[in-house]
Amino acid sequence: MTDERIQILKKVGFWFIIGLICFYLLFPFYWAVNSSLKTEDQLMMMPATFVPRDPDTGAIDISLTNYKQLFNNDTFMRGILNSAIVATSTTVLSLMVGSFSAFALGKLRFKGKKLSLYVILSMTMFPQVTVLTGLYALIRQYNLGPRFSMIFSYMLFALPFTTWVLTSFFKDLPDEIMQSAQVDGATAFQTFRLILLPLTAPALVTTGLLTFIRAWNEYLFALTFTSFDAEARTVPVAIALFSGEVSRQEPAGAKMAAAVLVTLPIVGLVLYFQKKIVKGLTAGSVKG
Repeated sequence: MTDERIQILKKVGFWFIIGLICFYLLFPFYWAVNSSLKTEDQLMMMPATFVPRDPDTGAIDISLTNYKQLFNNDTFMRGILNSAIVATSTTVLSLMVGSFSAFALGKLRFKGKKLSLYVILSMTMFPQVTVLTGLYALIRQYNLGPRFSMIFSYMLFALPFTTWVLTSFFKDLPDEIMQSAQVDGATAFQTFRLILLPLTAPALVTTGLLTFIRAWNEYLFALTFTSFDAEARTVPVAIALFSGEVSRQEPAGAKMAAAVLVTLPIVGLVLYFQKKIVKGLTAGSVKG
């Protein structure tokens, strides 16, 4: 076998693996879209069809009934608003506090800095369920609101994550930048706010987006803390508690449509910030 044929086979094998990975990642989302565009009768068809089809004629028949039901569902729309408030608040607060902490841990000298980093890292290792009971008892005792409770509990995991990730970015920034700013008369806070923070924008976007996605999709804490206030339910809880029009009816089409609508904001954010995300993920990988 010639070298040219070997190179061709390598390329074919490479693109075959890439295509297989793309299919594995995209097919669940495609199936959700496909199911969301079907009526209940179409969902019951056996075998299942890869495009919405009329049960009698077999012709392609796309239905937007599930989406119309969602936009007329006050519980779902309120859930989206609650999720937006909780996820945005968690992300903003985590980035604000985490950036200050990361600046101190990455650029300032003080005793116990290494120990502090290990303590912060250890906070991310605890499963959610281990602190759920204690948090719920605390929240009920002090009668804290469900939205505030969710933001507070999400930050227990989001803040150590943002601090740990941002610390590595602040460490990679040259010390000469701070020294030059100090020579020009800038205080430590001015150096942080006007010089170092803009340089870490890709890292802020990357960690902020990951924090937002985690808070947007969180289910366990949201289900627990909104059990005594249905008005505060976030969208994952609202979707899980969807009920059919009649007893024992499973609204699969409506749930799939809701899953598609809930995913679209995340996809939009990733596409909008994709350049900064790539910079944030690759920052520090090349030294020079």
